[in-house]
Amino acid sequence: MPKDNTLLLLYIFGKGMINLYTSSTPNGHKASVTLEELGLPYETFAIDLGNEDQKKDWYLNICPNGRIPAIVDKEENDLAIFESGAIMIYLAEKADKLLPNDRAGRAEVLQWLMFQMGGVGPMMGQANVFYRYFPEKIQPAIDRYQNECRRLFEVLDRRLANSDWLAKDYSIADIANWCWVRSYTWSGIEVSDLMHLKRWRDAIRERPASQRGIAVPNRVGTVLADESATKEFSENAQRNVQT
Repeated sequence: MPKDNTLLLLYIFGKGMINLYTSSTPNGHKASVTLEELGLPYETFAIDLGNEDQKKDWYLNICPNGRIPAIVDKEENDLAIFESGAIMIYLAEKADKLLPNDRAGRAEVLQWLMFQMGGVGPMMGQANVFYRYFPEKIQPAIDRYQNECRRLFEVLDRRLANSDWLAKDYSIADIANWCWVRSYTWSGIEVSDLMHLKRWRDAIRERPASQRGIAVPNRVGTVLADESATKEFSENAQRNVQT
């Protein structure tokens, strides 16, 4: 392991109860917004995707998949957890918030969390690749992923027509989906007619914990307003695609 690696030293000597390794991407924000909502003490370590911090041996010991985010719970004998959805569930259970204890309520939240992980995230990611990054504009691929994103957004909109939140109460399911949906312009998705989705987006955006969470580790200004993403957001997203 490199002796001059600052992040490595911070990993070893980190003082926060929870160490968060992250970057300014939707998946990274899922973890930081959750931590802010729960009020759990944590220390942030920015992973430089361009420098491929996420591929270095010390980080692979935390996250074998070499992606962000990941956490280390210092209170639990340096328990390391990777995959954003797993992190959110772990943190919600640790704080006993944002995830119901009863079986039915828990299932309702988890189904919408999995909806994001299996649908919204991957489809928006692919839309980003073909709409923004791929050197050749392959219109059938762009149409395929943008249309699927739109369909998924319509599913959310229909649900939100009958409920303030995706489950009975505000939960990790709302956080997970919002962290992706808020960057819809970057995927080239038209949402102006989805008024229930807009009401929900605006409500979450106004939450102080959401505003703090999306500023971790760096604030990405225009994405906060659901407008075109900044250069930094673009670079981080592209590095995620490439790595």
